Amino acid sequence: MYLDHNSTTRVADSVLGAMLPYFQHQYGNASSRHNLGTIARSAINESREKIAGLVGVQPSQVIFTSGGTESNNMFISGMASYLPPGRVLVSSIEHPCVMVPARHLSRLGWTVDLIPVSAKGIVDKDQLSADLISRDSLVSVMMVNNETGVIQPVAELASLVKSSGGWMHTDAIQALGKIHCNFGDSGVHAMSLSAHKINGPKGIGALIVDKKLPIDAFIKGGGHEFGLRSGTENVASIVGFGVAAELAASNLSGYGSYVSVLRDKIEAQLIRIGAVIHGLGSPRLSNTSYFSIPGIQGETLVMELNKLGFAVASGAACSSHGSGSSVTLKAMAVSEELAHGAVRLSLGMDNVVEECDGFSAALELIVSRLKELVSLTG
Repeated sequence: MYLDHNSTTRVADSVLGAMLPYFQHQYGNASSRHNLGTIARSAINESREKIAGLVGVQPSQVIFTSGGTESNNMFISGMASYLPPGRVLVSSIEHPCVMVPARHLSRLGWTVDLIPVSAKGIVDKDQLSADLISRDSLVSVMMVNNETGVIQPVAELASLVKSSGGWMHTDAIQALGKIHCNFGDSGVHAMSLSAHKINGPKGIGALIVDKKLPIDAFIKGGGHEFGLRSGTENVASIVGFGVAAELAASNLSGYGSYVSVLRDKIEAQLIRIGAVIHGLGSPRLSNTSYFSIPGIQGETLVMELNKLGFAVASGAACSSHGSGSSVTLKAMAVSEELAHGAVRLSLGMDNVVEECDGFSAALELIVSRLKELVSLTG
């Protein structure tokens, strides 16, 4: 049973089918003037329109990248290259691909500050407002936290940033395909997306930009992607991203209602066995549950569940190789014991009720056995 959809998703059959011709038959370089090149360029344009439609922008606002990490770096580095050193504010629960490049700007004369969150994992709007004391501030707050699933008040934050003369970015990678994700409604100047979270291929993403955004080219060379990201386009993956965007749009209305039934069923059992659910009571993605069992290490639970065929995560996949507890939970003032015990499950449309029942039963058995072992060795 795969319960790690926030980490990645399988490539949908229709996505794979659409991609395959561009590996061997329609393999032209989109910059070439012959027929194969023209076919590739048309395929890119069509996909750009599909992704633009999903988030409510013009196709020219969609800049293709190699994924979410590059999109986040493109905003931070591209803006910092264009503007004089100023202030960077990012939430204390950001993914490392926002946090690390933001902190790097301190070497270039920028002042870097973290925006705190509440115990329920929501960014402190009042603190952000107080901190925005200079024009040309760069602000980045994720639309949805990848661990807790807590949805952030991005539109309200963007309004504060704009009124101060700053520039607002959101990492919407976990939000896309799960909740309403309209660029105009969000009020931001830039938005990062990734295909592999919505049943598309890995290695392709996009930065959605306001046409007035004063951003410098992230990769310089041939002038691809409206001059902002040079390099021969990954046509097959761009095509896959476009089809995945279509699927996400068609599934959006039923996604939340379906996975929320499964998530709520599992969480009822989690609460019954004494789990602490992080972010409970906050607006959350309907597919995500981040929990701790007091007295049990998260890594231990993950390994024991894996032995029984259940794939879950002990945190964000991109940083799970690191040591220490979750930065997100630390920012939420969660105790070290609970933070080290955190496990994330994230559901998808391919999960079914029977699997959830099996997971709950397996977890209860594992927890009972581990607690008994602790009592015997205690």
